[in-house]
Amino acid sequence: MIVESYTLASSTAYATPYYVIRGELPGPVFMVVSGIHGNETGSIRAAQIIVEHFNQRRLYIHRGTIIVVPLMNQKAYRKRIRGVPDLNRTFPRSSKTAAKHPLASALLQLVLRYRPTWFLDLHEANGLSQKNPKRLGQSIIVTPGSRGTGTAKRVIKGINRTIPKTAYHFNIRLRERPGSSRATVTRILGAKAFTVETCWSLDRELRIRYQIDIVSRFLKSAGLL
Repeated sequence: MIVESYTLASSTAYATPYYVIRGELPGPVFMVVSGIHGNETGSIRAAQIIVEHFNQRRLYIHRGTIIVVPLMNQKAYRKRIRGVPDLNRTFPRSSKTAAKHPLASALLQLVLRYRPTWFLDLHEANGLSQKNPKRLGQSIIVTPGSRGTGTAKRVIKGINRTIPKTAYHFNIRLRERPGSSRATVTRILGAKAFTVETCWSLDRELRIRYQIDIVSRFLKSAGLL
């Protein structure tokens, strides 16, 4: 297994590192993105820990490729804000339109270069979906009609078995969000793309643990772990 570090949007003011983890054998391509919103620090830290675990060989793949962008929006992160404009509304809405932000453009180029069949965008949200169906905290969001819906349901079922408190359980949400990274990757590549949302009101270390657990479960579903 090889872990290599590169820079996304290197020629812009938004430059940020990303990592490519390659197994010895060919296999699926899996991409994990976090930090599109700079104030969602639990998901950002989870992605950073995942990279650390691969560097330390605590996680290991024999086949396939994993690309991790732990902190997309460095400027928003430094201010601990969502970001202006909202980066997750600037991705192309079709293969014939352009991205509206340099970071969105750079990520799309990376996606088109590696053509992942799996894509996870890690986020955090207000409220518990278990208590209020209008809230997104503790949910996995899938574009309606996505090929990944069944996998999301299995991942949710598995992680919920490990969570004693029912209020903290995850739910699936079928939602279209034009301009989001998930919608773009789903439309342009037909990839199994998901948005993972933990709830801000929970302890940060618990949120980080949930994020890492969910990423690991998806990686296993893809046959990489």
